[in-house]
Amino acid sequence: MFNLAFEAMEELIKMAQTGEPLWITSLDGSGPALNEDEYVKAFPNRIGSEPNALIKREASRGNTVVMMKRNSLVEILMDVNQWSTVFVSMVSNPLTLEIISKGEEEESYNGALQVMTAEYQVPTPFVPTRESYFLRYCKKHEDGTWAVVDVSLESPISRCHRRPSGCLIQEMTSGYSKVTWVEHVEVQELDEGVDDLYKQLLSSGHVFVAKHWVATLDRHSERLASILMTTNINLPDSDVSAMTSEDGRKGMLKLAERMMASFCTGVCSISTSQCLVIDNVRVTVQKSTVDDPGKPSGLVLCAATFFHIPVTPKRVYDFLRDKNSRSEWDILSNGASVEEMARIATGRGTGNGVSLLRLDHSNSSQTNILVLEETCSDRTSSFIVYAPVDMAEMKTVRDGGDPYKMPLLPSGFAIFSDGSSGGSDGGGSLITIGFQILVSSLVSSGECHFNSIANINNLIESTIEKIFEGFHVKRG
Repeated sequence: MFNLAFEAMEELIKMAQTGEPLWITSLDGSGPALNEDEYVKAFPNRIGSEPNALIKREASRGNTVVMMKRNSLVEILMDVNQWSTVFVSMVSNPLTLEIISKGEEEESYNGALQVMTAEYQVPTPFVPTRESYFLRYCKKHEDGTWAVVDVSLESPISRCHRRPSGCLIQEMTSGYSKVTWVEHVEVQELDEGVDDLYKQLLSSGHVFVAKHWVATLDRHSERLASILMTTNINLPDSDVSAMTSEDGRKGMLKLAERMMASFCTGVCSISTSQCLVIDNVRVTVQKSTVDDPGKPSGLVLCAATFFHIPVTPKRVYDFLRDKNSRSEWDILSNGASVEEMARIATGRGTGNGVSLLRLDHSNSSQTNILVLEETCSDRTSSFIVYAPVDMAEMKTVRDGGDPYKMPLLPSGFAIFSDGSSGGSDGGGSLITIGFQILVSSLVSSGECHFNSIANINNLIESTIEKIFEGFHVKRG
């Protein structure tokens, strides 16, 4: 295993640092493309299988400069819990199966080697995950560069073989680091049962690629920086005020982090074999108990579907996150005025942030609703995720209470380009929409009534129709 890790590390460094002719400009301008002929010459004893008609090869490279120190980046990659939190929309069910070596210095991870398994995913239940069983090796090199490499081990259940993939980290001044990422995988063709729209997305270079990893890492570094920023929020004392403290911001961001994870694992990972399909809407029932403080106790209905709209991802994202247009599509609003009570910006000028919204129904008999919402976008994808929250529990979080004990049932949207153009500024949008609703507080009530399933199906269809109407586009 150490020999395999050493060979993989050598290949990763060469793949990350070599330019033409190994990497050439792609025809669509999406980024560097691997020259397969040059790759075979450069690595005659390459790691991986021989060419096979059933195997699809994907290779990509990307880089970024993030406002994070080297040791923080290494820890994110080597600690499976941190890795799964930062890349929650891209990785599911990660496990460290065995730690072969903790390295020369345990705290630095230099020389650490571990066996891992994970499923790589698009945040939707409509694309199969890519299961992988691999080594992860971390090494500090003589020039001060750190590298973390993955390489697959043989497994009969693995549907994704990772050739040497990973990143090089070069520490810069003022707490910044340069990250160069390489993704190089072989996958069994998983197109069976996948809609043509998603096939186009998979071939567009927006998912399962290096630029997706670095964009997500970049967004995470901006999020960390937002904790230290002072946010001016003027809220009445009777409400959730004083979110300007660092503890208050940390609590609100941790709550939003949990919400995003729950959306990705609960809504975007509905298994085909464990769900009911009605008009392309996948529905499943989950039981939660008092032993799971992160969800309300009872039967929870999860439902998801996807749709295509001939509107750019940026316009869709701006429409769905705009509080002034929320009542046009959100059933929780239902004609209410929307007030943003608190907001923490988590990115530079892209609408990235965590907000606390109050849906004011003072002109009707309905009660006011408090909603926690996170909006985030990068050059590969966008998310709008939200959940109703309790005022008293939000005050507890504000005052330093445990954000992991607050029950959340998030709903929301994952937005991708449909692959018909270069990115978020053109083409149409491919959107996954998902809802989670508590249908019974009695776990022992057994079966979920069919009318509850019909209601959530109608809710999804109604929301999609309203989004089309909001853009004055006829649904195909």
